[in-house]
Formats: sequence, C-alpha cells, structure tokens
Amino acid sequence: MTSSVQPVTKPTREKSRGIFTALPAAIWLAIFFVLPLLIVFIMSFMSTGRGGRAVMPLTIENYVDVFDRFISVVQRSLWIGLLTTLVCLLVGYPLAFFISTRKSAGMRNLSLFLIILPFWTNFLVRTYALQTILGNDGTINGFLQSIGLISEPIAFLNTPEAVIIGLVYGFLPFMVLPIYASVERFDFRYVEAAHDLGANDLWAFIRIVFPMTLPGVIAGFILVFIPAIGTFVTSDLLGGTRGLMIGNLIQQQFRNNQPLGSALSIVLMGMVMIALLIYIRYGDQENS
Repeated sequence: MTSSVQPVTKPTREKSRGIFTALPAAIWLAIFFVLPLLIVFIMSFMSTGRGGRAVMPLTIENYVDVFDRFISVVQRSLWIGLLTTLVCLLVGYPLAFFISTRKSAGMRNLSLFLIILPFWTNFLVRTYALQTILGNDGTINGFLQSIGLISEPIAFLNTPEAVIIGLVYGFLPFMVLPIYASVERFDFRYVEAAHDLGANDLWAFIRIVFPMTLPGVIAGFILVFIPAIGTFVTSDLLGGTRGLMIGNLIQQQFRNNQPLGSALSIVLMGMVMIALLIYIRYGDQENS
C-alpha cells in the first residue's frame, strides 16, 4: 500500500523559512505603519467635533476644504519642493561628477566624508545655525555691512528664499550620493568613442553621459523632493508665515481639527506616492 504523504521538498522548506523570518517585520509594519495609516485615512472622512476631534458622520468636506481653502499652500509646497530639488541637481551633479573623477581614492573618500559630515549634527541644530547666519545681525549681513556693500541689513529670514536655502543645505547630500554612485559605474570609454565619432564635450554629455547617469538623477530627485514638500521645521524656523507649507499646516490642523489634518496628510501622501511611481517607472532603467 502506497503512502499518500508527500515529502516536503527543499524549495518548500526554504519558502516556509523565509516567511517565518519575515513575519516579525511584517507584524511591526502592520502595527506601526499600516494601522496608523488606516486610522488617518478613516479620520479624514469624519466630521469635526468638540475640541477638533474626529466624530461621525462621514463626510468629504475635509477634502473640499483642502482643495478650496488650502490649495495655495499645496501649490507653494510643490513649488518650493521642486525649486529645492532643481537647485540641488544643479549643484549636486557637478559636485558628484567632480568627486567620482578624482584619481586618488583617498581624495574621493575625503570628499564623500565631507558630504556626509553634516549628518553628524542634528538637523534642528543645523537649521538654528542657518537661522543665525541669515539673521539681521548674522554672519552674512555683518560681512556685507563691514565691507560697505549695504548700509542696512537685508531681510533674508521669513522669506520663501530662506526656506529654499535651508532645504538645499539640508538635502543636498541626498542628491549627490546617488548621482555619485551612477557616475562611479559609468564607463568613460563611451565618451572617448563619442569623441572619435566627432562629438564635442557638450554633445557627448547630452547624448551619452547624462542618459546613462539618469537613474542616479531620478533617485536623487525623489530623495530630495519627497522630504522637501513635507518639511515643517525648516519652513517654520526660516520662512515664518510667508514660508507656510503643507507640513506646517498639518501640524497646526492636528491641534484644532483632526479630520482636516488627516485629509491634508492623505493628500501629501498621495503626492509622495506619485513621486514614487515615477521613480519605479523610470528610476531603474539601467537594469533594463
């Protein structure tokens, strides 16, 4: 009589072991990510009760308010985030290119160390330091007055420009590092071949270098753009009321109107998801 029990194959055992290994991480994500996100999503459709708490019945008025009363804040956040990302790209791409083309490994490591060094200091402390530098009695105004270029301090603080400066200062390494990784893998023999075929440096960069390092550019774009549009510390300390962004608005609304703050959070997450979908679509072209 033949037994009906089938032996457990090795792939089946490995699959079961893999599921068991991933189970703690899955439980952690379910409790501390999926569940809070679900709560915020449900709250975004609830009405505002006493003390700004979320109560029944369900409504879509919160989303109507977001795209009616606060659309200017959403647009400002997108605009500041886009400008910050473009400035980081214009500064970070040549910098990453310069670092990766150094012949000395020690010089490359030192340059990367200097890029990462600001992360050894708390982001809030660095923002306060930048606030001091840009203040009316700060380093920049003091220097310009001492050499006679200005007679009165320039109002750098509490402007959108100050917010952009602070965001570029904070997030520039996130643009440099992925571009550096792409340039480091780039084979410069392609450029030599382009020169042999009659292309100048500019045309070789446009047709060869930039397209082949585009995955690093897209990765840097996402890594800078996503935190830039949701920031609230930099815009609060450097921009004041004129630098109000969606992150500040969410912080304010959760104190007084939890459903509206939840709706703003979902809208922000939607913008982040769009950026991530763009990265998934175009950011891995080097593997195709």
